[in-house]
Amino acid sequence: MADVSRLPGPVIELWEWQYQGSCRDADDTLFFHPEGERGSTRRRRAEKAKAICATCPVLMECREASLRVREPYGVWGGLSEDERNAILAERDRKAAVRAHSA
Repeated sequence: MADVSRLPGPVIELWEWQYQGSCRDADDTLFFHPEGERGSTRRRRAEKAKAICATCPVLMECREASLRVREPYGVWGGLSEDERNAILAERDRKAAVRAHSA
């Protein structure tokens, strides 16, 4: 589950970028895998979602928001769950190294 304590407050300016998302009118089942979806079926669905993300004017805002709240499911900002987890693990590793060396 996403860490809701990391979500921005209820100020419209913090969320307004979402209205510009290319996914806004897309089928949301492209962005979230159904239970038990595996292999090439999952990969093809995610690739279709990422193709929509690739042309999105708010790609970076979406990506950073999903990383900030540690969004656990779906394709956000052109990144899958596994890709976000890898980025977050690397960020956490670097933070631990900095904290250890300080």
